Amino acid sequence: MRKKNHEQMPLMDIEIEHPRAEELMNISRILDTLPTINEMVLQDLRGGEASPRPTGAQGMSAEQVLRAAIIKQLEGFSYEEPAFHLVDSRTYRSFCRIGVMQKGFKKSTLCSNIKKISAQTWEQINQVLVGYAKDKKIEKGRESRIDCTVVETNIHEPSDRSLLWDCVRVITDKLVQIRDELAEVKVPFSDHRKRAKRRMMGILNAKNEKIRKRRYIDLLKVTEKTLCYGRNAICLLKSAVFVDTVKMVKAQGIKQELERVIPLTQRVMDQTRRRVILGEKVPATEKIVSIFEPHTDIIIKDRREVLYGHKVCLSGGASNLITDCLIVEGNPADSTLTTEMLDRHEAIYGRYPLKVALDGGFASKDNLREAKSRGVKDVCFGKKRGLKEEQMCRSSWV
Repeated sequence: MRKKNHEQMPLMDIEIEHPRAEELMNISRILDTLPTINEMVLQDLRGGEASPRPTGAQGMSAEQVLRAAIIKQLEGFSYEEPAFHLVDSRTYRSFCRIGVMQKGFKKSTLCSNIKKISAQTWEQINQVLVGYAKDKKIEKGRESRIDCTVVETNIHEPSDRSLLWDCVRVITDKLVQIRDELAEVKVPFSDHRKRAKRRMMGILNAKNEKIRKRRYIDLLKVTEKTLCYGRNAICLLKSAVFVDTVKMVKAQGIKQELERVIPLTQRVMDQTRRRVILGEKVPATEKIVSIFEPHTDIIIKDRREVLYGHKVCLSGGASNLITDCLIVEGNPADSTLTTEMLDRHEAIYGRYPLKVALDGGFASKDNLREAKSRGVKDVCFGKKRGLKEEQMCRSSWV
């Protein structure tokens, strides 16, 4: 038995016989037959430029960005994990078309490139895949299953005190960055982060409502001061003149971030005053639950569980392929989405499905009548809601 293997390692990778590797190979074959998908991703990476600027030593191609995004989503990776696996795993490197002599990609490179793929592009990619399944007779669109779920955004549990603290922290971070990196801009400000954090923790540990309210008033005062500093910084950045191009770009980025955060800070302060100081009930549609993900909706599921994210309505076919995905604004009732999802199915396939299965939340006499008027033969709801099986389907057997 030898301590070392003196044989030279082969330059070409050997195909791995494993179900996961075979799955990726099949995905790769489908992507190879649909080159228009790479063109869609390339347009997003270009961002309106005539030619894309490469990122890193060699840069990522549109094909590599798309395939890295697929791996990230399939495995539920963070951006840091695929950065490791694209160096370590032969299977992932082969799938992402990373050559033997090519290094992997850093977390920041993967993050910046994958995030450039817009939601509209992902929807178009899904439509291309649905068209491929239709041509291959994998999914004919004759049967459909419609249901809703909630996709949560990556935010901490929202509260008025934590949101005010986030506002003070983010604005002050940008002011400190201006002071340290942009000597041309003299922004007068005081750092109130320690005071804001003490007030936030004091509110959490307040013994009674009177003390809690008094600490909220002081936290609002601190936030108001920080807000004024931020507004003043925007005015100074607009009038500043930079000789260095790098500093000019950096100043523009800081100004844009302040212009994004300041209106959100004002909204957080307004809703805190209304809720805590004035004792009003603020409607969910008027609330903001995160300054980092301000698009987040408040969704109450089954009248008990509160989730923060987006309601998503999905359509699937007999092959379990997701044929359509609708990201809904707010938290409308499932019953209001039935006809819209059927019409979207008709737009994709050119005809309505013959059979539809829906969750109980979609059940209503009006929805049954609308579905039947569109030529759907069998409409199966998860709950009857006063409907008989013979009304929904052609027979009790169905």
